[in-house]
Amino acid sequence: MLLWQLHAQRGPEVGGWLGVSNYFGDLNTRYDLGLPGPAGGVLLRYNFNERLAWRLSGNYGMARGNDARSDNYYERTRNLMFRSSLLEVAGQLEFNFLPYIHGSYENFFSPYLAAGLQYTHFRPRALYEGTWYDLQPLGTEGQLPGDEYRLSTFGVSTAFGLKFDLSYRWSMNLEVGIRKLFTDYLDDVSTTYPDPLVLASQRDPLAVILSDRSTTDPKIGDPGRQRGDSRSTDNYTFLGIGLVYYFGQVACPSISR
Repeated sequence: MLLWQLHAQRGPEVGGWLGVSNYFGDLNTRYDLGLPGPAGGVLLRYNFNERLAWRLSGNYGMARGNDARSDNYYERTRNLMFRSSLLEVAGQLEFNFLPYIHGSYENFFSPYLAAGLQYTHFRPRALYEGTWYDLQPLGTEGQLPGDEYRLSTFGVSTAFGLKFDLSYRWSMNLEVGIRKLFTDYLDDVSTTYPDPLVLASQRDPLAVILSDRSTTDPKIGDPGRQRGDSRSTDNYTFLGIGLVYYFGQVACPSISR
């Protein structure tokens, strides 16, 4: 019977999830959860046994940050904001803390941990006079034309969750996912202010406006002054609930529900 149980847990699962995403970085240094974005994705999981699985997911989210929400005086004065879509593909190894066997009466739920890598495409934009503008082509920190930061990056993906059976084949996942990016430009903010005269000579006049949106007179964006913190990269998280269908064998009827 034990051998049947082990074989019963092997097999693929396919599902989807919906939830929210949150961004943490130079425009949200206080871990403010007040600007969530919509999120969702699809999941393919292959169970090796009752403890280990490999999963591949494709996910979408929205990152948002705004200095106006900060309680830090400098950040409020800096007055930058952005939003960016998030498109990612993630591959992770998943570990169940408890034996998890589809159809089992006793082993029908488990907390789990997943870890791996993801590849994320992003597109930071800012709102100005009612229109959203792409920030990367503007070189707001003085990047030369042709030397802009990439709009795609790898990152470390981790997740913590709880899975439990709804029936022999259907299960539900509750999950928090954390993404640590290998870039500090998800929000278009990382290093220092450029010289506005040089920036104006290289880029559209809009670049100067969106580079330094400070609320003081004179503005705070002196050339070389800190605009962001390049010592740490940007992050985002997912919080979601998912529904998954299992295609493998279920547990022996004598021990199933």
